[in-house]
Amino acid sequence: MAGKKKEASLQTSVTNQEQWEEMLATKGLTVVDVYQQWCGPCRAVVSLLRKIKNELGDDLLHFATAEADSIDALERYQGKCEPTFLFYGGGELVAVLRGANAPLLQRLIVEELTKEKLVLEQGGERRAVKDDDLADDEKKEEEAPQQSENGESIIVPASKSYTVAIIKPDAVAHGKANEIIMKIQDAGFEILAHDERTLSEVEARDFYQHKATEAGFEDLVQFMSSGPSHILVLSQVEGTSNVVPAWRELIGPADVEEAKNQKPESLRAQYGTQTLFNAVHGSEDSDQASRELAFFFPNFRTASITEQDGEEEHVERTLALIRSDIARENRENILAEIHKAGFTVALQREVMLTEEQVKQFYSQHVEEDYFPALLRSMTSGPVLALALARTGAVHHWKKIIGPSDINKAKEESPDCLRAQFAVENEPINQLHGSASHEEAQREINFFFPQQKTLAVIKPDAMEQHRESILEEIHGRGFSVTQLKEMVLSREMAEEIYKEHKEKPFFDQLVEFMCRGPCLMLILTKENAVEEWRDMMGPTDPDQAKVTSPNSLRARFASDILHNSVHGSSNEQHAKEKIQFIFGDISSDAELEGDRETDRTISATEHDNSGSENTGMSKSPTEEMSDNHQQHEGDPHDSNPCSPQTGESDEPENCN
Repeated sequence: MAGKKKEASLQTSVTNQEQWEEMLATKGLTVVDVYQQWCGPCRAVVSLLRKIKNELGDDLLHFATAEADSIDALERYQGKCEPTFLFYGGGELVAVLRGANAPLLQRLIVEELTKEKLVLEQGGERRAVKDDDLADDEKKEEEAPQQSENGESIIVPASKSYTVAIIKPDAVAHGKANEIIMKIQDAGFEILAHDERTLSEVEARDFYQHKATEAGFEDLVQFMSSGPSHILVLSQVEGTSNVVPAWRELIGPADVEEAKNQKPESLRAQYGTQTLFNAVHGSEDSDQASRELAFFFPNFRTASITEQDGEEEHVERTLALIRSDIARENRENILAEIHKAGFTVALQREVMLTEEQVKQFYSQHVEEDYFPALLRSMTSGPVLALALARTGAVHHWKKIIGPSDINKAKEESPDCLRAQFAVENEPINQLHGSASHEEAQREINFFFPQQKTLAVIKPDAMEQHRESILEEIHGRGFSVTQLKEMVLSREMAEEIYKEHKEKPFFDQLVEFMCRGPCLMLILTKENAVEEWRDMMGPTDPDQAKVTSPNSLRARFASDILHNSVHGSSNEQHAKEKIQFIFGDISSDAELEGDRETDRTISATEHDNSGSENTGMSKSPTEEMSDNHQQHEGDPHDSNPCSPQTGESDEPENCN
């Protein structure tokens, strides 16, 4: 039943005023999805919320759904159809977001959680806000966050450079937007995307957060949310290798008077009236352009050469380490920077390393003068290991963390993470990044060794959904190490489910599993047990449709018994069941992933030689200290909020 409780508790259901007041008294940050009785909560964000909860693993972060029709405090939200998310800390409203804008919602959760923790830990002042969008329907329509009209992915060749341009509210209000767009095109720029929208105060504050400490920040926020802007994605002028400096040359200095004196032909000189009302915005550099693109156009991405030829672009991964000296105190701040830079935390684990493990990981540095200090830093406490994913992950992470020498980092890149999070009197930098693609793979395998789990496609799903399920298994990055199709004998089914022999549903379950052929698979991937259980979803299809609408059981299962798929509840169970069904596989060769899944497999096990991932040998990290493991039976799982790992295999909460 443990797994079901975790699923149910992701979002607390608030349906009356008393529950609302209890919710406001909860310590930490609570994100409330306000919904109308006739349409229900926003199901589209449930998977995102679970992902955020899993990645952050913070007990101070809470999610709730609230029915506006039955709660007095939400009277003014009744009858509104747009998704609305209210952020509460200490009983006060601290932020509002309208629309199911996933990137913005994730970014806002991370930032508001960081602020709330600072308030609780350091006694700072909590900044409450008012939902000004409730003033009247007309104002709400102007100020509410809008989805980009560009719903489809915007894909451009990787050979192109690009930047964000904004025609600001002052120029739009004076009817100059079309004139400016014509001049942009006349200057040779290609407009790859164009969206007209009015920023809310929350969006403007988020977009210009890097200027939060500057004088006039509040005036800038108010101005940028005062009316519609035109948001453009520009590609380079012919004959230039980088569009960013070319665009900044066209717009001129930020100070309008300076622009008029030095660059009278620039856009700011022609259309701006003062520094605040300077008509146009341009990204300062390529990194800022990437962040701004993710903010306004989350579907915008570059295509590699292979993708242009019809092959899917490969998302790269790199290893990041946050050393123990800053892992606890600055963990959330660093994770916030990671998300802002467009990374996804694919894997996360907190571990205690032994001296031998550090020497193995940093084998090429053992003879260096600084190694004793590095060894001391790496073994002084838990280290947070992260596998970060995005295109160009290795290069981008190295650029963000800065030079390895702290003094050089402070002098040459004061804004880099190593400079920002340097520890006084400590010569070792506090963040690690892989140096190359090859090193990234080796280092990720060191901290996140491959894991095996048993997966079963049950008789009810074999005929209609088998191929779809196999396709999705490969799409999620699993390797199919072994598979066999078989009809279970009663003895085999009883052995597989022997943990439930005394349960009232045992006979019914065994009979169902013997009814027709099953497909038995060994799936291999980092953190395979948890990821497969997450992919399956809750045992009860009705619950799965609510909490995990994209899961296999939500889409393919018919009821709690006929729920399509089975997965091992933890790594130990996986080893036992794999041994029982497939025998000793330590010397077996892995199946080639794209072959045998396209046709029926006989009950006899199929072996194909030539693959390297079949061994059961342990990575060095499998022997790491268990002091910081969050789940018994899953030594690779670092996530204290995982909704799946460790649940039992009873029909009411997962077979």
